[in-house]
Amino acid sequence: MDRIAGIINLDHEQDLLDELTYFRCGAAVPFGGRYRMIDFTVSNMTNSRIESVAVFARRKYRSLMDHLEQGKAWDLDRKRGGLFILPPDWNDPTDISKGDLQHFHNNIDFLHRAWADYILVTGSQNICNINFQDVLKEHKKVNADVTVIYNRADELYPEYQRAHKLEIDQNSRVTGIHNDHSSINVYMDMYLIKKELMIDLIQQCIAHGSSHFFLDGIKSRLSELHVHAYEYKGTHALINSVESYYRNSSKLLEADEHDGLFSDDAPVFTKVKNEAPSKYLPSSDVMNTLVANGCVIEGHVEDSILFRGVKIGEGAVVKNSIIMQRCEIEPNAVLENVILDKDCKISEGRTLIGAPEKPFVVPKRKSM
Repeated sequence: MDRIAGIINLDHEQDLLDELTYFRCGAAVPFGGRYRMIDFTVSNMTNSRIESVAVFARRKYRSLMDHLEQGKAWDLDRKRGGLFILPPDWNDPTDISKGDLQHFHNNIDFLHRAWADYILVTGSQNICNINFQDVLKEHKKVNADVTVIYNRADELYPEYQRAHKLEIDQNSRVTGIHNDHSSINVYMDMYLIKKELMIDLIQQCIAHGSSHFFLDGIKSRLSELHVHAYEYKGTHALINSVESYYRNSSKLLEADEHDGLFSDDAPVFTKVKNEAPSKYLPSSDVMNTLVANGCVIEGHVEDSILFRGVKIGEGAVVKNSIIMQRCEIEPNAVLENVILDKDCKISEGRTLIGAPEKPFVVPKRKSM
């Protein structure tokens, strides 16, 4: 059986979620009431029988390391393979690599030692539930050199302006990669490639002074390589701004969107934290809201997402908001279109109101 090893390359992902990425990289941002964004990527890999996963991280990765630990939550704490968090460690004085090719070059041992025939490279900003074994099956069927994964956008949201788009011919072969805002073929920052070919391309890119493996090793060689496009047709969210984070989080309150990401057949795993069940006091009124464990609710909550351990005081009103772990909202406070990062405290009677297209964001551990 052909095996796949995974690389989660965070090197080129910019921390564009403003206050939410002051203290962490985007991959570690909480999402969906109990998860981090990277949980979806790692879960997709383990559900696809990928047993060896490397994470390329360059900055603000302390929170990420604390969350992933040894990979136990994803069954990656194993003797052979497992989870490898690989922060920068440039010890080779002869190294001439640049950009994310530094990661590929300095961690080339991961590729050599990986018990795998193919390498899957992905980021963390594309939230989906995908089986990479299906990608491998199609990759082999068409005898591709590289298979890139894309999604046809139903609506061109602003976050897609930063994403690469694909030009595809009638045989699903990629003929162009660009940033045309009008294109609906959104590249999901995921590709599958044979291990030996990847190692060869890495060496070629470094020898020619390149700095970005995908752009310089694959995009610039479309005429030489057979680059196949695999269409992912499931639920997809691209999160690369506060606005896209807020909108796609709110979509989880819709049954179809929620069920598209969370499947019994392919569950999303995360670090386990034991909490008591949430407590709803007689004065509470909760409507259309995701509520994690350990919450204590006395006020009115509507169309919102509450993470673990949130406290909502009596008479408080929370609408269209995302309240992260251990936040406390005191009695008679009013929050609408607000994102509270972890451990925030909103004082009694305080009113915070944002706009649906521009939510009000409160940084981690701030009291107001």
